[in-house]
Amino acid sequence: MSLQEHRSAIDKLDQQIVQLLNERTRHVLEIGAIKIKAGEEIYAPHRELAVLKRIAKLNEGPITNESLRSIYREVMSSALSLEKSLTIAYFGPEATFTHQAAIRKFGSSLNYSAQKTIGDVFTEVSKDRADYGVVPVENSTEGVVTHTLDMFVDSDLKIVAQIILSIQQCLISRTSIAGVKKLFSHPQALAQCRGWVQAHLPQAEVIESSSTTRAAELAVKTSGGAAIASALAAERYKLNILEKDIQDNSGNATRFLVLGRQCSPPTGNDRTSLMLSIAHKVGALHRALAPISKYKLNMTRIESRPSKRKAWEYFFFVDCDGHIEDKKLATAVREIEKACNFVKVLGSYPNANEWDPRNDRSAANDGLRAS
Repeated sequence: MSLQEHRSAIDKLDQQIVQLLNERTRHVLEIGAIKIKAGEEIYAPHRELAVLKRIAKLNEGPITNESLRSIYREVMSSALSLEKSLTIAYFGPEATFTHQAAIRKFGSSLNYSAQKTIGDVFTEVSKDRADYGVVPVENSTEGVVTHTLDMFVDSDLKIVAQIILSIQQCLISRTSIAGVKKLFSHPQALAQCRGWVQAHLPQAEVIESSSTTRAAELAVKTSGGAAIASALAAERYKLNILEKDIQDNSGNATRFLVLGRQCSPPTGNDRTSLMLSIAHKVGALHRALAPISKYKLNMTRIESRPSKRKAWEYFFFVDCDGHIEDKKLATAVREIEKACNFVKVLGSYPNANEWDPRNDRSAANDGLRAS
């Protein structure tokens, strides 16, 4: 085919694609009307996951599964915005990794509201000023975000989804690497890149900032200034990316939680988060967790936090594979409740993470798979 013939074929395909996208959106709007009438949530993480898995199985290349999912994320985001004006609160400011995670989950067509603190995100969703919230909960290098866990003690919000974002830290500036005199960084970002900074910027003055976005702002205003931040921050503040992937651990990732009001139905691959309070007695934790082993459930995480109500009392946060509607897990939780002062189900949500690029392979080169 000639160049013009290829372009003519593309024009015809574009016409079909636009027609089909509008037809798809009309069905989505009808479904949304049914949900609203029934008092159900518009956003359905379990359905979203099923769609993304299905399109990955249908993919024959050369487009990669990751790219295809990104396209469908925007298709679904556009439809969501037409169904209802959804607002997503996130731990800000703009251009942070939490902001990036929120956009990857919900797409660019919705309304985003940056919040100064993690507590503010919980408040916005609790008071119905936001439909969902996005907060960080743990980093593979630096560990748990304790403030997020603490907020669940008094909150009735549920975890409705999770996002695992591969963290790619960048050195951004308007000068060259040799010209960097001051390096601005959030303490956690600096901790993730400490080895690289010591090796490549030993003479630079390191100055802590409140966020990676604030670091980028200061880099713009400072002669010889640079920041450790995301590519999104570089784009927003018109800074050059001097070096990509400067984190010391190539597997560095952060897990974010999506906060909402209703748990998702089971998908067959779910995770449930629990909060426990136990008596301050010998063997109390062992007895509380015994049903997990008894019913052969996989406990994927446990964290302890001071109750802040009485000295030497703790809350335990436990993640298990399975959904609270699964028979084995539901039975185990009932037995756990008998051994605890109280048990709170924080949420059951899809365990798969469709956005981790490490889970993706090119459909053209490596065959088909659903992440």
